[in-house]
Amino acid sequence: MIAAPEIPTDFTLLQESETHFSSDTDFEDIEGKNQKQGKGKTCKKGKKGPAEKGKSGNGGGKPSGPNRMNGHHQQNGVENMMLFEVVKMGKSAMQSVVDDWIESYKHDRDIALLDLINFFIQCSGCKGVVTAEMFRHMQNSEIIRKMTEEFDEDSGDYPLTMAGPQWKKFKSSFCEFIGVLVRQCQYSIIYDEYMMDTVISLLTGLSDSQVRAFRHTSTLAAMKLMTALVNVALNLSINMDNTQRQYEAERNKIIGKRANDRLELLLQKRKELQENQDEIENMMNAIFKGVFVHRYRDAIAEIRAICIEEIGIWMKMYSDAFLNDSYLKYVGWTMHDKQGEVRLKCLTALQGLYYNKELNSKLELFTSRFKDRIVSMTLDKEYDVAVQAIKLLTLVLQSSEEVLTAEDCENVYHLVYSAHRPVAVAAGEFLYKKLFSRRDPEDDGILKRRGRQSPNANLVKTLVFFFLESELHEHAAYLVDSMWDCATDLLKDWECMNSLLLEEPLNGEEPLTDRQESALIEIMLCTIRQAAECHPPVGRGTGKRVLTAKEKKTQLDDRTKITELFAVALPQLLAKYSVDAEKVTNLLQLPQYFDLEIYTTGRLEKHLDALLRQIRDIVEKHTDIDVLEACSKTYHALCNEEFTIFNRVDIARSQLIDELADKFNRLLEDFLQEGEEPDEDDAYQVLSTLKRITAFHNAHDLSRWDLFGCNYKLLKTGIENGDMPEQIVIHALQCTHYVILWQLAKITESSSTKEDLLRLKKQMRVFCQICQHYLTNVNTAVKEQAFTILCDVLMIFSHQIMTGGRDMLEPLVYTPDSSLQSELLSFILDHVFIDQDDDNNSADGQQDDEASKIEALHKRRNLLAAFCKLIVYTVVEMNTAADIFKQYMKYYNDYGDIIKETMSKTRQIDKIQCAKTLILSLQQLFNEMIQENGYNFDRSSPTFSGIKELARRFALTFGLDQLKTREAIAMLHKDGIEFAFKEPNPQGESHPPLNLAFLDILSEFSSKLLRQDKRTVYVYLEKFMTFQMSLRREDVWLPLMSYRNSLLAGGDDDTMSVISGISSRGSTVRNKKTKPATGKRKVPEAEESSSSDSMWLNREQTMHTPVMMQTPQLTSTIMREPKRLRPEESYMGVYPMQPEHHQAPLDYKQQEEAARQQQERAAMNYVKLRTNLQHAIRRGTSLMEDDEEPIVEDVMMSSEGRIEDLNEGMDFDTMDIDLPPSKNRRERMELKPDFFDPASIMDESVLGVSMF
Repeated sequence: MIAAPEIPTDFTLLQESETHFSSDTDFEDIEGKNQKQGKGKTCKKGKKGPAEKGKSGNGGGKPSGPNRMNGHHQQNGVENMMLFEVVKMGKSAMQSVVDDWIESYKHDRDIALLDLINFFIQCSGCKGVVTAEMFRHMQNSEIIRKMTEEFDEDSGDYPLTMAGPQWKKFKSSFCEFIGVLVRQCQYSIIYDEYMMDTVISLLTGLSDSQVRAFRHTSTLAAMKLMTALVNVALNLSINMDNTQRQYEAERNKIIGKRANDRLELLLQKRKELQENQDEIENMMNAIFKGVFVHRYRDAIAEIRAICIEEIGIWMKMYSDAFLNDSYLKYVGWTMHDKQGEVRLKCLTALQGLYYNKELNSKLELFTSRFKDRIVSMTLDKEYDVAVQAIKLLTLVLQSSEEVLTAEDCENVYHLVYSAHRPVAVAAGEFLYKKLFSRRDPEDDGILKRRGRQSPNANLVKTLVFFFLESELHEHAAYLVDSMWDCATDLLKDWECMNSLLLEEPLNGEEPLTDRQESALIEIMLCTIRQAAECHPPVGRGTGKRVLTAKEKKTQLDDRTKITELFAVALPQLLAKYSVDAEKVTNLLQLPQYFDLEIYTTGRLEKHLDALLRQIRDIVEKHTDIDVLEACSKTYHALCNEEFTIFNRVDIARSQLIDELADKFNRLLEDFLQEGEEPDEDDAYQVLSTLKRITAFHNAHDLSRWDLFGCNYKLLKTGIENGDMPEQIVIHALQCTHYVILWQLAKITESSSTKEDLLRLKKQMRVFCQICQHYLTNVNTAVKEQAFTILCDVLMIFSHQIMTGGRDMLEPLVYTPDSSLQSELLSFILDHVFIDQDDDNNSADGQQDDEASKIEALHKRRNLLAAFCKLIVYTVVEMNTAADIFKQYMKYYNDYGDIIKETMSKTRQIDKIQCAKTLILSLQQLFNEMIQENGYNFDRSSPTFSGIKELARRFALTFGLDQLKTREAIAMLHKDGIEFAFKEPNPQGESHPPLNLAFLDILSEFSSKLLRQDKRTVYVYLEKFMTFQMSLRREDVWLPLMSYRNSLLAGGDDDTMSVISGISSRGSTVRNKKTKPATGKRKVPEAEESSSSDSMWLNREQTMHTPVMMQTPQLTSTIMREPKRLRPEESYMGVYPMQPEHHQAPLDYKQQEEAARQQQERAAMNYVKLRTNLQHAIRRGTSLMEDDEEPIVEDVMMSSEGRIEDLNEGMDFDTMDIDLPPSKNRRERMELKPDFFDPASIMDESVLGVSMF
């Protein structure tokens, strides 16, 4: 390794005995082995001594001419317009700024360097200025210490982190300045052993500072300086190679034609280039060892990210020197960083390397060691990191397919189904590169073939096979969306897909199985939907975005292509698969994406007629709900009045509905004949016809067929006889529901008569009564249908119906009576809040089937949500929610989110009523416990503990803003106290009230009371207490004692009370020494108590809700006047002694000792307070932080593949660079050891590889 430069660590070279503070950098020459004279071999000073000053600029002690620099007037070495201001404004071309500085450097390099030093200091946000006097006489470490003292620690912002337009481009301007500075100085100034030595020394010292701003700014500057030097070194290397080639060419000439003077010039040039390269190498070694190897594991993530980003640039820019395992290991280690932005920089750095296939051979060892880590990062909790990890693996795959195993690839494959679209798209590209991008040489001759013989045919089959083998996912829309950007041509080859479905297989070709055909149809539908809608499926993306003009044109072209192809092919496909419900359901969705105008312009009416005939046949053949609804939606899509085909489709639809309605009426008349038992065949005919009508009524207005009467007759008969088949009842209820909704839609959209309103009102009320009757049906499916429809109808016809200026609908408003509310609530308690094993209604009775359990839970969640919606919109009384809220803890996993959201919404509507509902739910649980266990229950029992835990959870939902919930909490305590003393003990007053234990539950809410409200509640509590109760100390009275203590705890429980105590009571103690804040009204404690007592007493007489006093304006003195608080005063004021009671007199010495101990405790508490505040301020401003290495933590979304034993045998070993030992090695040893053992990653021979 080339010897490192002996870059000065201070601005003045001192002997070891003279250095009193020399631990600011890592460069020290202990052995003195580099003290020989010569270029780059002596430790030059950043400034000269007084005797040498005259030699630097103009040959004298003072510069000649006016005192100017860069065209600006100077005063004491400080410019009126400094470099910092010029770079901050960013208006000047950086080239001219640097050129001006170079001119000033040539004029007087000390003053110019002083300007550059102040530039770096000011870029760190420091208000201090390095003067010429400091520059001449102070050490580097002393200057940095002085600047640290002048740093403004009141704010954590500095230029690199400040917000605002003027700082937005500062970082780029700052980095550009450093790059241009080195580029402009690369031919002379950087080799003068003065400017670069001074700058590197300064940046190395600043990067070791405890001040975050200094460390961040200097690290960025040093890394950009290193990048610029790498570029210079690369140019030097190229020039040396060219010179060497020229020298060899000249030397190989015959003697007669050889030019010896040219050979000498080339030798001299090569020598100069070699010397310059040695200088550059030494500078880079100094920066790398002095800054990078310490800051790449800095405590600040931004600093670590800067280091990793720049080393990636070095390896990519100058791969011959930097792309080896000695440098790659830093990137590999940092991939375990706990901050996502640092891991992200690692991946982007590696992408730049793997993109160049010529570098693959140098990455083999790194790939083999860190491949598993990269694969695991595809599941990173930071989505941006996961995306880049997948992209990196795609580059690895392109470089060498043998590197990634099948298991590695499968870990990426399943991410195409991720809900996060960027992750899925990246995985889709990886999948496409792996499985679809390779073409066989034989395919070149059939590129122009289309349909089944096209090259895409095999790729489409591969896609189908992959989709079917994805056992964890069955979402074709997500697979298509993932590959849409990279495999558009394949996914839009609908002609090939259509041929695979309709055409017979070629000779020797294996036909698609039924399952494969279903998968292909589903994929084809998803590709058509994606092309027509131009937005991702549900769950991906934040909504529809505005399409560009190019995207709109592509969309129109695709829709035209889809329509022209499938307008002809769809009737054939429906005819082929007419009996297959799954295939038909998907195929019938295609017309929704047609451009219907093409039926007319393309003269395709005969194909439209064929399509309508096929749909009619399918309606007659199928009774499956999904198929019938697909047919209904297809008619709805085709029945568009804007197109000329409307009449043709409308006639076909009317004929179909006429036949269905006539058939239904005829069948119903026979089915309901008195005295005859309907057979199963009649019931099936009625049910199948009713299913078809219901499916069409969902999307079409069938009011002219008057379906309400026949459905009402059917439902009424079912109530009277009780033997109606459940499916007939379910569909009759649904169909009647549609009838009412369509009538409401017609009344709302057009002017309606009073008779229409009255008829709808009557039908709606009758229908609600029918649904209420079916709530008590023996069949669970019928009850669930009736309940769901009832909730919908009550929601639609509530007072909300009049919003938006629809006052004419007031006659339709329907408010459920108490009996109906009670029945709805009973249904919820009986069918929702049940154990999983008690639910016997899963599909096919497969209770052990996990899928059926999930389906049943989803159904119950929908039922609960429907009822909670009635509570939130005040359709039913809020107190009915008490039976819901009390289930919060027991069913938290299943319904916790729904119940919590209901609490939140009801609190927004009425805080006090919500609080009363919460306490009511606790009272109900308490009463249930009493009924089971009696009044002598064990307060440590799980049941009672569960109620207390529920109360604690309820208390947490009130949040931290106690002022907003003040009245609600007061009312909650009032109701709780009244409930606790409601039932007196039959054995007399000497025994506790029967519900006294409820106070133990109520105490969970005491922390939510303000300090002054606690006293008020305590006064209210005393109204219910007798004198005998206050003297009781038995265990049965413990709830009362604990509740009283929670109210007497003062300000210990909440921040508001502490602030209140300091601002009010604390000031009364020190009123003789400090004046209270002006303009603030101080309420004496006695006055406060009396007013609070009278308020509660007066409120109780009128039996109204107690209203708390207005909270006084409180000002915390903790942060504003910490220095004025004396320990013995402030804490005595904040936590005053309890009032004196009649006690036995203490001995004088005991009193004195107690007072002394209390004073010492107060002083210690005060010191802790000040210390904690200072730490909090420093943490908040992020100015003073320890240089700790980042802690490695598991950042994966899954628990598999954790990184283990990362801290074993970690030693901070870097490359073997021949640099003097560090002056501050003692400081470095205090740092935590490195996380990673290079020896465990690279062999010993690798560790000795030189930089160049």
